[in-house]
Amino acid sequence: MKRALPVAVAAVSLVALLAPPAAAADTYKNYADLAAHEREGTDYRRIQRFPSGAKVAHIAIHGGAIESPTTQLADHAAGSRYAFYSFVGLKLDGNSKLHITSTRFDEPRALKLVGAVGTTVSWHAAAGDKVTTYVGGRDKALIKKVSRELRAAGFRVAAEVPQEIGGDDPRNIANRNRRGMGVQLEISRGQRKLFFADGKLARAWVEDPAHRTKAFYSYVAAVNRALR
Repeated sequence: MKRALPVAVAAVSLVALLAPPAAAADTYKNYADLAAHEREGTDYRRIQRFPSGAKVAHIAIHGGAIESPTTQLADHAAGSRYAFYSFVGLKLDGNSKLHITSTRFDEPRALKLVGAVGTTVSWHAAAGDKVTTYVGGRDKALIKKVSRELRAAGFRVAAEVPQEIGGDDPRNIANRNRRGMGVQLEISRGQRKLFFADGKLARAWVEDPAHRTKAFYSYVAAVNRALR
């Protein structure tokens, strides 16, 4: 007869099953290191907008084919009202090499843009087929509002956020705005697939707005309602 697992061990096992796996170590320690080895315009590009008077920034520092479709989500959320920044992976393959973790992402244009606003929403892709969003960061009030609006729109929000994607480190670029606090959205692969026809997340596919589903627009609208 098999012995039952101790309660503590069983609990840890359950958390491990529910949480997205930890990311592999970054290839580059910071932006200067990356820029010395990769070609801007071929391997990656930086894009941004800063409408006059913008007090909110939607950013996607792992955009393009690094974490699809975070560029498109942040871009649409920003629209013409809010500031927008994305570091976009352009490689035909191996874009994970361009990933610089949020606490070490020091690309100058991004730092300047985020530092000029009081509120930041940082868009990321989490692993896992479970349809959910992990809402982290240091802006506790906005975290509650975003979570509430997403749930009201019919989207699942995780009750707990794994520490490795919690987004509450002061060095995290989401928190390097004027108030020192922002929100980090980690959207599971299962949820992201529902944003596009046929569940495809290839860069060429998500770059075509014709492939977006109603869920894409509903999700972005819910996040922006929390910013009012």
